Amino acid sequence: MAYGKWIGAWLGWISSQSVLGVLAGFALGAVFDFFSDRREEKDGQWDEPKEHLYRQQEGTRNSFLFSLMVLSAHIIQADGKIMHSEMETVRRFLRANFGTNAAAQGNDILLRLFDYRKRNGEVLWQQQISEACREMSANMETEHRLQLIAFLCEIAKADGNIDEKEVTALRNVAINLRLNANIVEQMLHLGGQSLDDAYAVLGLSKDATDDEVRKAYRKMALQFHPDRVSTLGKDVKEAAQKKFQEINNAKERIYKARGLK
Repeated sequence: MAYGKWIGAWLGWISSQSVLGVLAGFALGAVFDFFSDRREEKDGQWDEPKEHLYRQQEGTRNSFLFSLMVLSAHIIQADGKIMHSEMETVRRFLRANFGTNAAAQGNDILLRLFDYRKRNGEVLWQQQISEACREMSANMETEHRLQLIAFLCEIAKADGNIDEKEVTALRNVAINLRLNANIVEQMLHLGGQSLDDAYAVLGLSKDATDDEVRKAYRKMALQFHPDRVSTLGKDVKEAAQKKFQEINNAKERIYKARGLK
């Protein structure tokens, strides 16, 4: 692995006039580093086609990561409190995949975003989050936006208590990302061990037909397949694989209860 770049005010597909560009400029100030895949060399020179692909994927990845930080800051404060467990969920993800320095840098970005929210007031912040989500929805693939929501739900669950204000904030983010707001409840039940949790993960009630169960599972399996986020890097793909397995576990509990194969 080699050091790449976090993302500065230029943010790939984000212009300096955009909401995300403004937030990036405030939160970063300078360009931070994160671990990214090594670029291939050929005979001592860059392989131009591979270099172009690398830069394209790096821009997509950086945009995803900074979008994740902005929305994480939003959800962490949704209930009016900044919980250590929620902050640590973000730091743990960065630490596990990019190292201690990245965790510290990510923590600094969150603190700067909290300060930006405090300085500019709640009304402007809410407006900017809504606009930032619309920017993301216009430039990110659906599967990438689904991974954002899934991670944000992990943050909301981190302290063991999901506040109604957090659910409202998550649903609003989903809507502004042009996703079905019901995906929030599905992701909040992900990892649950009961049959009720399993039905909730697939977005179904217990009186759903067998065909509806199969259809709901196939849809989620397609949307959350890890290969659909491969351009975001190995670490994000591995996180997606865990979610995919939990979706499969939910399906298996329902199939077993119904005697399906």
